[in-house]
Amino acid sequence: MKIAVLGGDGFCGWPTSLHLSDAGHEVHILDNLSRRWIDTELGVQSLTPMDSIQERTRIWHQETGRRIHFHLIDLAKDYQILKQWLAEERPDAIIHFAEQRAAPYSMKSDRHKNYTVSNNVNATHNLLNAMVEIGLDAHLVHLGTMGVYGYSTIGAAIPEGYLDAGIETLDGTTKKMEILYPTRPGSIYHMTKSLDQILFQFYAQNDGLRITDLHQGIVWGTHTEQTKRHEQLINRFDYDGDYGTVLNRFLIQAAIGYPITVHGTGGQTRAFIHIQDSVRCIDLALQDAPKRGERVKIFNQMTETHRVRDLAELVSKLTGAEIAWLPNPRKEAAENDLVVKNDQFLALGLDPITLREGLLDEVVEVAKKYAYRVDRSRIAAVSAWTKEISKVVERDPEHRGLKSVS
Repeated sequence: MKIAVLGGDGFCGWPTSLHLSDAGHEVHILDNLSRRWIDTELGVQSLTPMDSIQERTRIWHQETGRRIHFHLIDLAKDYQILKQWLAEERPDAIIHFAEQRAAPYSMKSDRHKNYTVSNNVNATHNLLNAMVEIGLDAHLVHLGTMGVYGYSTIGAAIPEGYLDAGIETLDGTTKKMEILYPTRPGSIYHMTKSLDQILFQFYAQNDGLRITDLHQGIVWGTHTEQTKRHEQLINRFDYDGDYGTVLNRFLIQAAIGYPITVHGTGGQTRAFIHIQDSVRCIDLALQDAPKRGERVKIFNQMTETHRVRDLAELVSKLTGAEIAWLPNPRKEAAENDLVVKNDQFLALGLDPITLREGLLDEVVEVAKKYAYRVDRSRIAAVSAWTKEISKVVERDPEHRGLKSVS
């Protein structure tokens, strides 16, 4: 297949592009490289050294003989360029990663909120609009997030996208209908993913677009089978308070002798998936495309759930690192349960990679190898969800102390 990977230079996009190219597909990356610009804005770099996208794709061709094509396009702003590219290339499938992906970054300030909404929603709508305009019957696979659901304490398993509901009519009878599972986004970023769902639902029912929406858990790990082939193919590794995912952050903190930072009680339960499973799930989804006129397919792309404090204790036991308990910059329940259905990917043949010490050791080894690149002043999570929470975080003496650890 000819596959367009939108946002293919990013944390999930790059290993996915390599995986699909390795499988024999013709891969085109469309990216505005904004994630690299955000590194400059935040004054922090990936723990792992990243070459330019041109050098990365050159090394891939050198190692495999396969080409990955790169196109500098801003989906949110360059609608006509995007439409023309799609009309000329007419890919068989499109994988959409091209959104600002960090909840803390989306909550840093009013400017960051505006940017996240403008970038994410416009990118998604421009893509859908262009596909309809040129009559492109490509399978669209979108990387969403489990965070659209919030973190429920209702005690019931979160279904894969849809809920059977009963509505009482005016004559007192109950009519059954299927609805999208209600969203409860916990940040501006998660809100944009919730809006994506509505856009997908409309364009599927109105124009017959074939869409799969993957509600992904928190990604951990560094390597995939393809990124291991050459040091310059390595994936990015974010450890800072805005972009670092919780388990990867714990592992880098332990590797450099920095306290493992648990915010609040650590009772937040999250869904997780290893980066290798993430790319496998995308491949499986591509092979199970909906037919024209069908509803949006929704998969819960996760393999296990864990409480944050349990992860901290696991990493502490593995590495001997201390745990620091800090105020929570997020507005969320202190404790929650999370039960998630993921039957569809299991039925398609996914054999999940679960949290094992061997894989944790692998990440710690990467962290130790590149520890010289860590800026300790960027480790603390300080982007607060409200002005009131910000005041609490800023005046916490232990938090201030961690920010100045050297």
